[in-house]
Parts: sequence; structure tokens; C-alpha cells
Amino acid sequence: MTETPPSDLVLAERRGAVLLLTLNRPDRLNAWTYALEDRYFDLLDEADGDPRVRAVVVTGAGRGFCAGADFEDLQKVGTRGPDSVEPPERERPRERPLFLRKPLIAAINGAAVGLGLVEALYCDLRFCTPEAKLGTAFARRGLIAEYGIAWILPRLVGQSRALDLLLSARLVRGEEALSLGLVDRLVEPESLVETAVAYADELARLSSPTSMSLIKDQVMRAMDSDFPTAVAHAETLMAEAFRHPDSAEGVASYLEKRDPRFRSLE
Repeated sequence: MTETPPSDLVLAERRGAVLLLTLNRPDRLNAWTYALEDRYFDLLDEADGDPRVRAVVVTGAGRGFCAGADFEDLQKVGTRGPDSVEPPERERPRERPLFLRKPLIAAINGAAVGLGLVEALYCDLRFCTPEAKLGTAFARRGLIAEYGIAWILPRLVGQSRALDLLLSARLVRGEEALSLGLVDRLVEPESLVETAVAYADELARLSSPTSMSLIKDQVMRAMDSDFPTAVAHAETLMAEAFRHPDSAEGVASYLEKRDPRFRSLE
């Protein structure tokens, strides 16, 4: 079977100020490959530098979000032995999505397992269908908690719940994922993408791109700092924010009862 051309591994569609990205290997439940990763990260880089894009939604084509690393690749690694594993050198770290300056929302339409779950967790928010299946998979493959999930997962769901998901590698469906705090909103399949895009569009229209970028950075920094450090950092940023044109526009738009006209992210 001919490999899908790299330019088609992730589809990109502009919806106003929102960029919709679709992982596009439906015959493999969008299993992750290095080529898919390169295409996805290229599109994130482009979105970061495009002032017309103010938010990004990522979903999967067909029945899955991402079923993890491509199993054929994993099998090749296992048969060659660990000493012969030489993965391609990366220009960008695997966690590149965490550092997108703009909101990144996952629309989880089906299986999000292993690396597929990690990629969903790299997003700022997760919308999910009730029947979607989420799981870590690593322990059932003889692997470890990969790609930073041991850092992210306890911060989302708590230590014991994270260990349950990591040690058992059991699959959870949307309802349980919501109750655990693994996802943020349940949406029926027929309206999943539209709901995620509508949410992203509201962010694009009503929230300052500069504010959103700084807030994302604040939250990431605060994860590993104490409260006084977070407060001191916020005070420094606040002084700068008051000098930014978006501050005056935010007040003016409120008083004039209209949508704000914030500047694009520089």
C-alpha cells in the first residue's frame, strides 16, 4: 500500500481565525509516525507565526483521534533489539505542542491511546465524545510512562488516579474521562468538531491574543514554582499589560458594549 503523501498526513482548514487540523491516517486510526509528526509540527509552527490564526483545533479523521505510535514501527524496533534503535533526529521536541503560543484544543473523536493520549494532553483543553476510548497503553506494551505523561497526568487527575491509568493501562470512555478530569467537555459525535471550533472562535473574537499567550506561559511556569514566585511574576507582567494597547481596547470595548478589536500576536 502506498504511503499517504506527507502533505496529506495532517489536513489544514482555516475557519475564520481558527485553524482546524485533522490527523489523516484513518486506515490506521491516525497512528503516529515521524512523517505525521513533522507535518503536524510544521503546521503548528506556521500557526504560531500567522497573525490571522488566533486558535487551533486538532482532531482525527475517521473513527480515531490517534491510536498511538504506529504499531508496525514498534514491531520493527522490537525485532531489531534496543541497541539498533536509531530514531530520526528531531528538529523540534516531541512536546512542541505545549509551547504553542495560541490556544490548542483537542476534539477527541475516537481512540486516543498511548502517544495519542499524550498528544491530546499536550493540548490546552480537550473536548470528547461519550464513546471515545482513552488509555495510556504503555504498561501493556512493556514500556514506561513516556513523553512527559508522568508529569502531566498527575497534575490533571491527581496522583492515585494517574497511577491507576498508567499501571492498569485500562481504557476509559468519555463519561469516566470527564469525571476524572482527563477531558473538559463531552459532546455528541455529530457536533464535536463544530463545538470545539465554536469555542476556539469565541476565544479568537473576545480574548486578547497577547493575553492568552502570556497566560499560557504563566500557567506553565507556575506548575513548578511556589505561590510568591507566581505572584511576583504576575505583578511584573501586569505592569507591562497596562502599557499594552490591548488593555485600553479591552476597557473601551466593554464600556462601548462591542466586541474588542485586539491586536494580533506579535
